[in-house]
Amino acid sequence: MCHALLESPTFFALLLHIDEDLAEAARAEGCPACGGTLHRADYPRKPRGCPEPWREAFATRRSFCCAQCRRRLTPNSVRFLGRRVYLGVIVVVASVRHTGHHPKAHALAATLAVPIRTLRRWQTWWREQLAQTPLWCGAQGRFVPPVDLQQAPGSLLERFLGDAAAALAALLRFLSPLTSRSCRLHEGGRRHAEDAARRRPGTPLG
Repeated sequence: MCHALLESPTFFALLLHIDEDLAEAARAEGCPACGGTLHRADYPRKPRGCPEPWREAFATRRSFCCAQCRRRLTPNSVRFLGRRVYLGVIVVVASVRHTGHHPKAHALAATLAVPIRTLRRWQTWWREQLAQTPLWCGAQGRFVPPVDLQQAPGSLLERFLGDAAAALAALLRFLSPLTSRSCRLHEGGRRHAEDAARRRPGTPLG
């Protein structure tokens, strides 16, 4: 079950490892504006829902500043979902439980200290706002049959292969272009739609 991953040290270590890989790939490419060298310029985060052992490791968001033009580049992230104060994994798991008024949704929300009104706001985002993003506009055609966003994120999560940890990590990676304004969402969404989900009935077509 996905909610069990919220207490899994292995899963949080995986998210941190993925973010480090994404950051290193972005740094190696250099500044997208001038090609200059990128230097680390991380900024602090205080994400809610983070297990105590991982709070220090999750207290910063990797970011870079160009040594030449001084522009900032913030790589994609599977830990943070935009500027939301909760970790991305919390947003996904809590929203899955809230979809369809799951009987344990309120209990999980209370455990994570997520107000019900916040869950409802997240649900509106999954159902209405996600569909308007360049990421989804570029990737939705690769899902056959189409994903019913009225049942998202559960309907999206089930399209990714593997056990609960692998599927959830793949979904977070698919969504990662949404976490950075400095990344090209349309192209990033297409790439992650192909890479994160492996072929099976109902997954994106390559």
